[in-house]
Amino acid sequence: MFEIGLGHYLTLAAILFTIGVFGIFVNRKNVIILLMSIELILLAVNVNMVAFSSHLGDMTGQVFAMLILTVAAAEAAVGLAILVVFFRNRGDIAVEGVNLMKG
Repeated sequence: MFEIGLGHYLTLAAILFTIGVFGIFVNRKNVIILLMSIELILLAVNVNMVAFSSHLGDMTGQVFAMLILTVAAAEAAVGLAILVVFFRNRGDIAVEGVNLMKG
């Protein structure tokens, strides 16, 4: 029977990380896509942490993955809240207008 090993998880994480980096470099105009790309990169890190934790039989990687998920959720909540305020003030979410929010 076909068994899923460490290499499969690392390949999945590499694909997710590549898509995240590609999303950041290709689309620099839409803030929502930038936030989703950052989330993909954090997800790739989490997959690596859990895969190595499971492979080595240690729970430390899984604990760190939970901490990373907590930080990612907070980042998404704060980022989306800033985005909503920015959209209400400017009427669009283009990245070029972010420097106009300086106080």
